[in-house]
Order: sequence, then C-alpha cells, then structure tokens
Amino acid sequence: MSINRVNISGNLTRDPELRATAGGTQVLSFGVAVNDRRRNAQTGEWEDYPNFVDCTMFGNRAEAVGRFLAKGMKVAIEGKLRYSSWERDGQKRSKLEVIVDEIEVMVRREGQTQAQPQQSLANTVPVQPQAQAAPQWSAQQAYAAVPQSEFYDEDVPF
Repeated sequence: MSINRVNISGNLTRDPELRATAGGTQVLSFGVAVNDRRRNAQTGEWEDYPNFVDCTMFGNRAEAVGRFLAKGMKVAIEGKLRYSSWERDGQKRSKLEVIVDEIEVMVRREGQTQAQPQQSLANTVPVQPQAQAAPQWSAQQAYAAVPQSEFYDEDVPF
C-alpha cells in the first residue's frame, strides 16, 4: 500500500488561470510559494528559502474557486502529487505538481478588500464576522448540549 497525500500552505505566486479541456472539464492552475526556513551558515541568521509548487484543480469547483483567489493570498492546500513528463523541441521535460482536493484561504494580503467574508473554499461556508462576541459556555452547559446516546457497551459489535 502507498499513500499519496500532500498538505501545504503558502502564498499564491500568480493569479489563477482557468481553462477547459476538450471534454468541457474546468481546469484551474496556480502556483504557491512555500517557505523553507534554514539557518545561514555564514551569518547564523534564520532565512526563508521559497519552494515554488504548481497546483491544479479540476471540475466544477475549479471555476468557483478561481473567482476567489488572487496573487499574494495565503492558502492551505490538501491534495496529491502527480508527476508528468513530455517532450518539446527534442528535449525531455517533466514536472511534479499538486492535484488539489481541498483549498482554504488563510489570510488575505494587505491592501486587498475584505468585501467577501473569509471562507473555506472547499465547503464555501462563510465565517461569522468578528464583531459578534462568541457566547460564553460553561463546561456544564456544553456537556448538557451534547445529545446523550442510547447505546451501551454491549451494543458495540466488537
């Protein structure tokens, strides 16, 4: 058995590009810069070294997600790696990219408008505005709010 799962977070390096296959499938392509932090051997200071990752998203969500994304946005991505190779002008080329399953906007870049609430693009569930205070719950109220189960240990089949 093998596992092919990738989780990255970083900033978009370019505006997303939306196109469609001959069969009509939507394809969204964008890049993400993921920093690797290392100590500089000469100065002893910590420095960020960027890794540039190509990302691709397929399907109906690609068009909707493409409307929300812009260069510089911080995103979290979950997906899988895909290796592609081809030949162009007699030279062999290849690339490793992330096929996106889930994407979430983490923080908007300074200077961008906050017209739309920050949201998970995977589920498109808006986050409540921060102006409203969260209700204060005691531990006893939280326990009472959990529905009590009618199952007993004998009911579990293992």
